[in-house]
Amino acid sequence: MSNVCLRKLSITLGGNEIIKDLCLAVEEGEFLVLLGPSGCGKSTLLHSIAGLIDVSGGTVEIGGADMTHADPSERGIGMVFQSYALYPTMTVEKNMSFGLRIAGTPKAEIARRVARAAEMLHLDALLDRKPAQLSGGQRQRVAIGRALVREAGVFLFDEPLSNLDAKLRAELRRELKLLHQTLRSTMIYVTHDQVEAMTLATRIVVMRAGVIQQIGAPSEVYERPANLFVATFLGAPSMNLIEGELDGAGRFASSALALQTDLTGRAGTAVLGIRPEHITVGEGGPFDGKVALVEPMGNHQIVWIALGERKLSAIVNDTRVFNLGDTVRFAVDADRVSLFDKASEQRLAAT
Repeated sequence: MSNVCLRKLSITLGGNEIIKDLCLAVEEGEFLVLLGPSGCGKSTLLHSIAGLIDVSGGTVEIGGADMTHADPSERGIGMVFQSYALYPTMTVEKNMSFGLRIAGTPKAEIARRVARAAEMLHLDALLDRKPAQLSGGQRQRVAIGRALVREAGVFLFDEPLSNLDAKLRAELRRELKLLHQTLRSTMIYVTHDQVEAMTLATRIVVMRAGVIQQIGAPSEVYERPANLFVATFLGAPSMNLIEGELDGAGRFASSALALQTDLTGRAGTAVLGIRPEHITVGEGGPFDGKVALVEPMGNHQIVWIALGERKLSAIVNDTRVFNLGDTVRFAVDADRVSLFDKASEQRLAAT
């Protein structure tokens, strides 16, 4: 295992500054996920760690050694790309062992590593097949196995599941998590898929336009987003946002609803954030609205409630029937709401 430390890293491509003065420390053995929308710089950052992109400033340290200008082969990393990049004329075994054979690794050691990786990835029965004889999920397993046989200190994953269908993504996501639990290796994983980030990560790094917005455990990033971007990027449906006024005593008021919060000492225009699962639809709730839309999701349903021109989404974990136009009552868990400054879009904290 190795740790990774990026110090004031800057990357310029085609005259455009993609990343500037970025600092990030990845601990040994953690599963760090870089999460953000397309074009936010997460893959560029990963490729700079791998040595595939030159940096214009700062340092890249792997295992305590300065690898800023080292060749990719010298960095002690294994990488899995979005595309499988398998050699079509080679068998699974040959694809997995190719790098080791080029490096002159003894045959017995190659056989040991390939057998171990094949067992972990359930590829034992496929070693003599060629890529054309494999499904998409099997091909990606081979690509992962090719990285694993390097027995590297750090494994890098660049959106490895994005080309797979939903069922295969879920299966391989579980296998990757089990793989990390078995190997305890340092893994850095790039994705724009919040489900992958929430389920795989020990820590999530949320990025936007080359800048880190928040770093934390999945539960922390989800429950206490640092700003409005993080709040709306995570969650499906995304967080409900209502603009209103804080009075300094924790009272939030808007045309849609009024709520007593625990945030005191701050007054002015604010944005209230409510996760859909923190709205309870049922008799006795202090608020009411009309059903505008119902989305059945199998084991739950999403009910959209109209409050004038504004709509709030609520997750209902039962099979009650809601008809369009029905008036429903609902309650909000005031202890779980978030409040953001309207101007800066940053999370508000008590003064």
